[in-house]
Amino acid sequence: MATHRPVHRVAIVGTGTIGASWATHYLVRGFDVIATDPAPTAEAALRSYVAGAWDTAASIGLAPGASPERLGFTTDMRQAVADADFVQENAPERPELKVKLFADIDAAAPLDAVIASSSSTITMSVMQAECRHPERTVIGHPFNPPHVVPLVEVVGGTRTAPETVRGAMEFYASIGKKPIHLKKELPGHVANRIQAALYREVVYLVQEGVLDVADSDDAVSWGPGLRWGVMGPHLLWHLGGGEGGIQHFMDTLMPVMVESWNKLGTPEFTPELQETIVSGVLKEADGHSVDDLATRRDAMLSALLAVRAQHDPSGPTGTAATPDAKEGS
Repeated sequence: MATHRPVHRVAIVGTGTIGASWATHYLVRGFDVIATDPAPTAEAALRSYVAGAWDTAASIGLAPGASPERLGFTTDMRQAVADADFVQENAPERPELKVKLFADIDAAAPLDAVIASSSSTITMSVMQAECRHPERTVIGHPFNPPHVVPLVEVVGGTRTAPETVRGAMEFYASIGKKPIHLKKELPGHVANRIQAALYREVVYLVQEGVLDVADSDDAVSWGPGLRWGVMGPHLLWHLGGGEGGIQHFMDTLMPVMVESWNKLGTPEFTPELQETIVSGVLKEADGHSVDDLATRRDAMLSALLAVRAQHDPSGPTGTAATPDAKEGS
């Protein structure tokens, strides 16, 4: 496979919430961005999103020369990707749509450009099925919102070249992301599966009347969630093992945890349970709009990232990469 081209121009295909957030991140990191979406109000909505998210994204990492003025838009997808060095696709999660879209992007994009998908549920092996050059296609699934949360899950399909996966990992790391490499494809990838497992138990506890909605949120965000914002579960169990570390934890505490797995619940998601959650969330929101809550969330996440940057050298870079960062090797 040919060496991938240096990335100067990024094409965003699909400008919903995830696509708009990706566009913001790439712009803040100093790239030219050309976005495309067939919806009649897409361009106005995208530019409004970028304007609203700019200050938060810029506080995390602003490249020299970065500007929202470097955002272009067209409804012609082929025109958008024709001169792209890197494509970030964010279309709706429908397999038949993704397969056709990837074949069309593959036919229109330069041969040395990588095509990445933000898909959260569909594997790359499915999406690349009709591509003539499937070796340059890869999953680059972000965690919402991409312009704030660094995580990107990178996984290839059965026909993706190993150098494409390596190149995507290097590129995402160079623009302030924290990429992780999934060695195997599976629906939902990893992070969504982890949060789904946690949420299943939270919903079960609400259904059983153990907690109301607000207290169940507090149980996560003010307890384990606060620690998970600093370290992952394995490293935290290492600390939980005291002087003996992870070995002591595995020898003495892990058997108790394994036994507790059998006691975890699976809720029956009834209309009554749905109504309980909806009413509980609205009460917890206390009249604040979704936009207000998102602004509060992003401000706190930005502050947490700043603190992590001071204490965690393994984290994503706080200083923006220049658009000369090279995709691939």
